[in-house]
Amino acid sequence: MQLGSQNDKDFKKHRFQILAELTKLRELCCDPRLLYKNYQGKSAKLAAALDLVRASLDGGHKILLFSQFTSMLAIIRQRLVKDKVTIFEIIGSTPKLERQKLIEKFNKLKHPAVFLISLKAGGTGINLTSADVVIHYDPWWNIAAESQATDRAHRIGQKNSVQIYKIVAKNTIEDKIIELQKRKAKLAEAVLSGKTVGSTKLNRDDILEILDQLKSE
Repeated sequence: MQLGSQNDKDFKKHRFQILAELTKLRELCCDPRLLYKNYQGKSAKLAAALDLVRASLDGGHKILLFSQFTSMLAIIRQRLVKDKVTIFEIIGSTPKLERQKLIEKFNKLKHPAVFLISLKAGGTGINLTSADVVIHYDPWWNIAAESQATDRAHRIGQKNSVQIYKIVAKNTIEDKIIELQKRKAKLAEAVLSGKTVGSTKLNRDDILEILDQLKSE
């Protein structure tokens, strides 16, 4: 499939297939086990995330850790359980009533803990101001979604400064997503100021730009 030679109609027809392939690249950055179930090697990104979590816990912090992939959260949870870390988790399938109970319990907790949250599930309606460390395990195309997630800690009632970390695999598609986020953020700012009109969704030109940059690495 030659994306560069496709017209807009062809692009729309194959858009889901293209995004699915890009998602595989993102999963590979997170942990090869998301794609290869029998993978026995290590993940540098997972190791970096766990080191950051442990250091934050040792410093007495409560942590919100976001990922797009619930399968990645499951891997992280498994490792944290081995370390006997206090863990909470909200994903898309978590019932509303249970979510509220978990949130209240986490906020009342007096010792360090980790709240694992899928990015989409944690976008709105959650107040977790007892946390003062936010970790984004993987970047998303739309920086607004990440900002909404970060705002779970930046709410009325937050008494501490909040440390925000993004874990990005260098020289991979994640680098390109960060660049795209910056460009989209500028575009969104221009739209809000009335300077131009555009979309913050991932479009054909965005994908071509990402693929061209990957080929040049």
